[in-house]
Amino acid sequence: MKTELSMRAYLPVIVLFASSILWGLSWLPLKGINSMGIDGIALIFVAYAILTLILSPLLFKEFPQWREHKKIMLLIALFGGGANLAFTYALINGEVIRVMVLFYLLPVWGVTGGRLFLNEEIDRWRYLGVFLAISGAFFILGGFDVLDAPPSWIDLIALASGFFFAMNNLLFRAAQSIPVSSKIGSMFVGCFTMAAVFLLAGIEQFPFYVSENAWLMLSLYALFWLLLANIGSQWSVTHMEAGRSSIIMIMELIAAVVSATLIANETMTGIEYMGGALIMTAAFIEAFRTKDDEIPTTIIE
Repeated sequence: MKTELSMRAYLPVIVLFASSILWGLSWLPLKGINSMGIDGIALIFVAYAILTLILSPLLFKEFPQWREHKKIMLLIALFGGGANLAFTYALINGEVIRVMVLFYLLPVWGVTGGRLFLNEEIDRWRYLGVFLAISGAFFILGGFDVLDAPPSWIDLIALASGFFFAMNNLLFRAAQSIPVSSKIGSMFVGCFTMAAVFLLAGIEQFPFYVSENAWLMLSLYALFWLLLANIGSQWSVTHMEAGRSSIIMIMELIAAVVSATLIANETMTGIEYMGGALIMTAAFIEAFRTKDDEIPTTIIE
């Protein structure tokens, strides 16, 4: 009995560790499928269309539990969907390490959003984390050279993905009464809808003439990689302390950096590594100082 209870206690840790590695290695299938002729927005559109079809029945079934919180569900669709869209698009079209490090400016966005929307206090450690994260981003984007040449559009998309993800996390925390499955479903619907709008606007063309293998690989990625990564991460963080989950999720960044270095032969300059180290330090500070007993009050109805 004691062994069984111990395994149950460690299960969320194991699941979150595995899902974080899946997220960190997601650039591999994404770039592989992209090389088969399916561009970023079309890839996202099809993948999240599949996930939307899977989650929609549960979303409708749980409608009575979230009908009073339509505004929050709409915001989750906007920010959660936008986070997945921007993150995936940046990984497909950008340098993996650079995108992942810029995405991990989460302490800045999380602290700012927590203060504005959840009235969370900002202590000296959080101020330090924000300072380190901003300093790290400054070095990653080229230091003082950023004043002469603006960041690339992929850099901006990577930054936006981190901001959207942090806002989505705040909404997930604030909407305690809404089932996690409904919130995930709303996120999928939002990503699918935005990708559809971009395709209809002609930002990218839908690739009708690609191999069946490409569509098969995309379907398998959506069903057995993307779905498991989403469910695993969201389920785990609801069953463990916030500080602990924040530390484990840094494995996503580590997996991406190590794999991109070994497989894609990506490299960073010394100043970029220094920036990445500052951002990781900020992430650890935020993880260790997180108050696990706080239940935020929903202020958006």
